[in-house]
Amino acid sequence: MNDSPGWAPPGPSPTDEPHHHPQPPDTPADQAAQGQGPLLPDQPGPDRPTANSPTAEGPAADQVAADRPSWGAKWAERQPPAGHWTAHPGGAPAPPPAPPTGPAAPGGPASPASYGSWGAGWTQPPPVPRPGVIPLRPLSVGEILDGAVSTLRAHWRPVLGVSLAVALVTQAVTTAATGLWFRDTSGLDSLENDPNPSVREALDALGHALPGSAVPLAAGVLGTMVTTALLTIVIGQAVLGRSVSPGEVWRDARPRLLHLCGLLLLLPGLVAVTFAAGLAPGLLLIAAGADSEGAALALLGGLGATAAALWLWIRYSLAAPALMLEKQGLSAAMRRSAKLVGGAWWRVLGIQLLALLIAFVVSAVVEIPTSIVGMAIGGDNAMDWLSGESVSVSWTFLVVIGIGGVLASTITLPISAGVTALLYVDQRIRREALDLELTHAAEMRGDEK
Repeated sequence: MNDSPGWAPPGPSPTDEPHHHPQPPDTPADQAAQGQGPLLPDQPGPDRPTANSPTAEGPAADQVAADRPSWGAKWAERQPPAGHWTAHPGGAPAPPPAPPTGPAAPGGPASPASYGSWGAGWTQPPPVPRPGVIPLRPLSVGEILDGAVSTLRAHWRPVLGVSLAVALVTQAVTTAATGLWFRDTSGLDSLENDPNPSVREALDALGHALPGSAVPLAAGVLGTMVTTALLTIVIGQAVLGRSVSPGEVWRDARPRLLHLCGLLLLLPGLVAVTFAAGLAPGLLLIAAGADSEGAALALLGGLGATAAALWLWIRYSLAAPALMLEKQGLSAAMRRSAKLVGGAWWRVLGIQLLALLIAFVVSAVVEIPTSIVGMAIGGDNAMDWLSGESVSVSWTFLVVIGIGGVLASTITLPISAGVTALLYVDQRIRREALDLELTHAAEMRGDEK
């Protein structure tokens, strides 16, 4: 009875020595062919007799049935431990407790509740520090313009003090030069009576008209450079949220005035030499008698000189801020500007042209009242003089126009200078991670408070 094929009862045999004739177990394929799956050791099957099997007879069968564990006795040993279930009044087991909700623990994964709404499981990046007039990161065009205007509003005393002083000097020079030498200039009106002027006549008319326009232009350029250099000190502190007085600006700028004067002479000198080199071949041909060829060559040379002068001006446009903030010499400041502008020439050009356009519009709006007053004082001669005709105007008219120029320059110079100074800061942030140094300096200032 104890050597039934294919099965051995668990526990000891009724006899002292078991007699087993092991059989190779059926493979899963054979069991599947017989319509059953794999059998567990204590699971009854067609070839595994039980206590109620008809083949079990006599006392030996009763002994085997008594020694054999009942069905499922060992199956319970393979079950997982019982869970802590509580029954509802209806008899159904309670569901497992819900997972904990709430924000994730620091440094750990987000809890299921963190995914309940969009972005709940994400941490926001830290805000960009902004201790002063600009955020300490690479700036957009709008942020550069806004920073220049914000500096004018937040630090108006040193800004307007510097710009007013520079505007008074430059406008006084312009008004004096115009009143002494260009008050009755003929301009280009000499060409109106000659529909077909020769090349020499055109050059003569142009030679008479250019000086009257060159003096205000040169004075404006030099005034912008001086204002940029001085206001760079104000903006350098405004970026960190600090204020400076006009006296502090003067004390910081005074040791650099000699280098600044050299820069004021060098940059316009480079532009003048560029134009002279471009126009010289054509002018020499005109002087030799080849008027047509000389005029064409002078035109081409002038266009090329304009492009070269513009390239040089933008390339060295950040020399004044580098000169004042980095305390470098003249040549070192120009090399510094060339390095910062390199690779971003078109961007610097676009921002500078935009600032120039804004300054022109603001200047025109501010000068409208004084122009109306000046034309009322000067009469028809004032209107003819403004249109370029050969008339003489009074000193009163020039003074009134000069007052309007001072007011306009006082407002527009900080915008142009602020844009240039913030371009310098922006390029250093982009190339040299200056924002990290500025953030550290702002934190140190906060700790001192």
